[in-house]
Amino acid sequence: MSTQGWDPVADWYDGWVGDKGSIHHIKLAIPAVMELLAVKPGEKILDIGCGQGVLAQYIVSAQGLYTGIDVSEQLIKIAKNRKISQSNFLVGDARKLNLSGFDAGVMMLSIQDIDPLEDVIKAVTKAIKVGGRLVIFMNHPAFRIPRQSGWGWDEGRKLQYRRIDRYLTPLAVPMKAYSGGQGGVTTSFHRPLQNYVNILGNNGFVIDRMLEIPTYKTSQPGPNARAENLSFREIPQFLALRAICKK
Repeated sequence: MSTQGWDPVADWYDGWVGDKGSIHHIKLAIPAVMELLAVKPGEKILDIGCGQGVLAQYIVSAQGLYTGIDVSEQLIKIAKNRKISQSNFLVGDARKLNLSGFDAGVMMLSIQDIDPLEDVIKAVTKAIKVGGRLVIFMNHPAFRIPRQSGWGWDEGRKLQYRRIDRYLTPLAVPMKAYSGGQGGVTTSFHRPLQNYVNILGNNGFVIDRMLEIPTYKTSQPGPNARAENLSFREIPQFLALRAICKK
């Protein structure tokens, strides 16, 4: 988890996400996160791996008190420049949080950028109050594995299916290099679902809600559109979990 991965791509990432979030944020991630967080007025919310702080305005609109932390100095600089009221942004390593007293924590599309997993969950346990909640939104680890999954077409059955090449073995997958500016390569860490469930449980969290979320996309008109749309509706691309801190 190095700033060499995210600082060089900060401008590209901000250009893609913008101040309100990408289309994936707006249509899928933010609605799911806000539903599971169920922010109450005055609650202190910690956004772990906050990037440029897309979630801040939504937490503040729900009358929450927002703190975002990210290892990338450049992304935090962008977040601070947006001057969102009732928000605080910190540069820091999610695996070594020296924070406490939060009512809830959230990791929106960031947990798969952080390794080792157990280190960050241990740190979050200390940051969140007993009875507090942790919401995680991520690419679905069973169906969306970088470079190890994709769509396929069964001509005989006239069906679109999801191809999974590897699943159980944890993987560190270098993502594509981004052109422009200084360039830069980030790493995505794949783990099977059992790793998330067991590590959360080992650190005092109890999962009480899960959402499996398909894409918002629909197929272009054509002979395969019906089958493609069926697979888009039935095979989830994202996973959202809520876990309650019991210790």
